[in-house]
Amino acid sequence: MTFAYTPGLKRKEYTTVRKLRRLPIFGDVVVKEGEVVTETTIVAKALIPSDPLVINVALELSCPAKEVNQIINKKEGDPVKKGEIIAERMQYIWFGKKVCRSPINGTVEYISLGAGSVILRGEPNPLSLNAYIPGRIVEILPKEGVIVENQSALIQGIFGIGGETHGILKVSVSSPDVVLTEDRITNDYNGAVIVAGSIIRMPAIKKAAQVGAKAIIVGGIDHMDLTQLLGRQIGVAITGNEDIGLTLIITEGFGEMPMAHKTFNLLKKHEGKLACLNGATQIRAGVMRPEIIVPLDSGSETASERDESEDVRTGGMELGTPIRIISEPYFGQLGTVKALPVDLKTVETESLVRVLEVDLEDGTSVMVPRANVELIEE
Repeated sequence: MTFAYTPGLKRKEYTTVRKLRRLPIFGDVVVKEGEVVTETTIVAKALIPSDPLVINVALELSCPAKEVNQIINKKEGDPVKKGEIIAERMQYIWFGKKVCRSPINGTVEYISLGAGSVILRGEPNPLSLNAYIPGRIVEILPKEGVIVENQSALIQGIFGIGGETHGILKVSVSSPDVVLTEDRITNDYNGAVIVAGSIIRMPAIKKAAQVGAKAIIVGGIDHMDLTQLLGRQIGVAITGNEDIGLTLIITEGFGEMPMAHKTFNLLKKHEGKLACLNGATQIRAGVMRPEIIVPLDSGSETASERDESEDVRTGGMELGTPIRIISEPYFGQLGTVKALPVDLKTVETESLVRVLEVDLEDGTSVMVPRANVELIEE
């Protein structure tokens, strides 16, 4: 059997999802192993130190740096309140005192007599880390976080923006090739994850954010709309921190591209259920895909049985493997592997490469380089 490696894109009806929830710094884990949690349950907490703030006391009080130790009335480690006097200096008798006040609540971290300055550190910012998905805590990482596990349907997208969110799936179009327009988005989509069709334009995206939708899942998006939405050209860094009012996940690519029928039907099957989404994407080394997770009933025997017997292809492709073509002239088209010739073939660039024959969904067969496809794990 011919076997070849190719990048993977997951679309699974039943699978075990394990999510590592880790604090950025050491903190406290507030749940126990075996505990059942919801997507909003706080699993860990930490205090994030504030940035240091430098106060040039010598400049503010118009005195030599070497005199600061004589006019400052705080020591390192002392707490300060916003507006509290931390140093004062008598001017000429007719001018009275000149004072330097703290602009924040915090602590005196360091006094530099050489520079005549004081470094203040504001109060730490509390951070609460939620579970992101409902499930069971299967492992505790002391002072760091937890691992949450559940049975879910899982779909990965091609590209996304916006971070973690959750809402109820609502299918807004009748078929995956329909364009979702602004006039069809109503207040009924407040708190929802909207499943659209082939493309969504800027007015519709803005309307969805205005009515309070949590996310949009759609086949394609126009590059100019994306640039306008972000206010900049998209780069190759990690996305996921954009503040656009909702999370946007693209399942197929750029331009008007109907959502894959299997993807659309899987989302439609779970309409009305909770969906947990993350638009974070990394398109360079260490690929990170945007994801849609639909938690299933933990008591579902069907889910458990399918998960245990699932044929998980993680290393490559073989005959019949579903794939997506990721280069022109067939970009975005889906199909299955028909043949994996062993011999190298000459392509348009006159390079010798390994190729595969693909049966496309429209019934035609094409030959493409193996590097120009990605595997869809189902």
